[in-house]
Amino acid sequence: MRRRLFGMTASVAALGLLGSLVTACGSSGGDGTTLRLVVPEYGTSPATSSKAYWDKLAAAFTAAHPGTKVEVTLSPWTDVDREVTRMVEENNAPDVALMGAYSDFAAQGRLYAADEVMSIRAEANFLLPLAEAGSVDGTLYGLPFVASSRLLFYNKQLFDEAGAKPPKTWSDLKDAAKALKKEDVLYPYALPLGPEEAHAEAMIWGLSNGGGYTDSSGGYSIASEQNTQTFRWIKDNLVVPGLTGPVPPAELNREDAFAAFLRGDVGMVNGYPSLLHEARAKGVKVGTLPMPVSDTLDSREAPPAVGVADWMLAFRHDGNRELVGSFLNFVYEDKNLSEFAGRYHLLPSTVSATQASRYAAADPSAEQFLTALRSAQLYPVNDPSWLQVSNTIKRNIGRAVAPSADPKIVLEQIAQQARDVAQQR
Repeated sequence: MRRRLFGMTASVAALGLLGSLVTACGSSGGDGTTLRLVVPEYGTSPATSSKAYWDKLAAAFTAAHPGTKVEVTLSPWTDVDREVTRMVEENNAPDVALMGAYSDFAAQGRLYAADEVMSIRAEANFLLPLAEAGSVDGTLYGLPFVASSRLLFYNKQLFDEAGAKPPKTWSDLKDAAKALKKEDVLYPYALPLGPEEAHAEAMIWGLSNGGGYTDSSGGYSIASEQNTQTFRWIKDNLVVPGLTGPVPPAELNREDAFAAFLRGDVGMVNGYPSLLHEARAKGVKVGTLPMPVSDTLDSREAPPAVGVADWMLAFRHDGNRELVGSFLNFVYEDKNLSEFAGRYHLLPSTVSATQASRYAAADPSAEQFLTALRSAQLYPVNDPSWLQVSNTIKRNIGRAVAPSADPKIVLEQIAQQARDVAQQR
C-alpha cells in the first residue's frame, strides 16, 4: 500500500505539520487510559493535513470517555509502514496504527482479531471484498479504513480533438492511443510502472487478461501465461510504438502520471476518486470507464477492478483491550468514517457509511467507484510475504516492457523472488 494508497504524499516534517500532535512514544502504559495512535498523512499541504481530523476525533473521543487520552503520531505515508515496523521490533508498538499492511503482524500474534475489540455490528459492517482481504484463515485482523477502486480515465477534450472513441478492448485502447499521438499528445496512455506504485498498474492489466498475482489456490502466479501475454502485448503494442509517453514506463511514477493528466498532457490513465475530483477542479473534462479487456476475453464480462484499502491494526498490550475497543468502535461510526473519506474524496470501508456517504450523494459519478469496489479484487495483503513481494514487483515490473526485454524472463525472475520470500515465512 509501500505505497501511498491515494498518492497525496507529503513530507510532514518539511511542512511542519506535526506540532504538538506528535508525542514521544514510550511504553504502552497498560493503564487503560492512554491510547497511542500512529497514522499517515493524507494531505498535501498544511491546509489539507490529516492533523485537523485526528485532533477533532481525539477531542471528541476523550470528551465521550472522561479520563482517557489519545496521543497521535502523524507520519508521512512513505514512512509509516517502516516506522510502525521499527516500533514493533523495539517492543514499543502503538495501541492502534493505520498503515498499508497487516498480515505480517497477525502472523506474529501481535494483533487483536476484530471480534476481540469491535462490536458484532461494527465487525459485520465492512464491505465484503475488504473484509475478505483483511482476514487470515477466516479471522479479521486488518480493519479496512478507507478504500478506492480503479477506473480508466480519459481526457474528453483530447479524445474529441483526435476523433478517438472510449475503448472497451485492448485493440480499442491501442487505436485511441495512436489517434492521440497523431495529435501530439505527450502521453497517449500513461503507464506508471515506476517504483512508487507499479504493482497497481501491473495488477490492473493482469486482471484485464484473466491473470493477476495469485491463482485459484491463493498461491503466487506472477509468471503465468496470461500475465506473460499481457506484458508482451503492452510492450509490442504500446511501448515500442511510443504510445506511453516520453518517459519510459519503468521511470514513470503514478504521482507524475497524475500530474501530467491534470496538465492535459495525458490521454488515458488509470485513476481513483480523488484524481477525478482534482481534475474537475482544474476544469479537465474527464470520462471514466472500466479497464478495457484483452481481445481474447468477452468485453461483456468485465473482470474485477482493482481495489485498494488502508488498514487499522489493533496491537495487543496488557491492559489495553477495552480502550482499544472503545476507540475503534468510535472511529468506525458513520459520521467519523464518512468525514475522513469525504475529506480526501475516498470511499468509506463500511456498508452503512457507504450508503450515507455525502460524497456519493453530491457526486453521482462516485457511484461508479463504489460499484467497482463491491466486486473488486484486492492485493493479496493477507499473505505475510506480500509486503516484500509487492516491493519486488514495484522495483522490477517496469523492466518487463522495456523494448529490449523478454517479458517472460522478467516475470519469472520476479516470481522466483516471490517464492523465495514466501518460503522464508
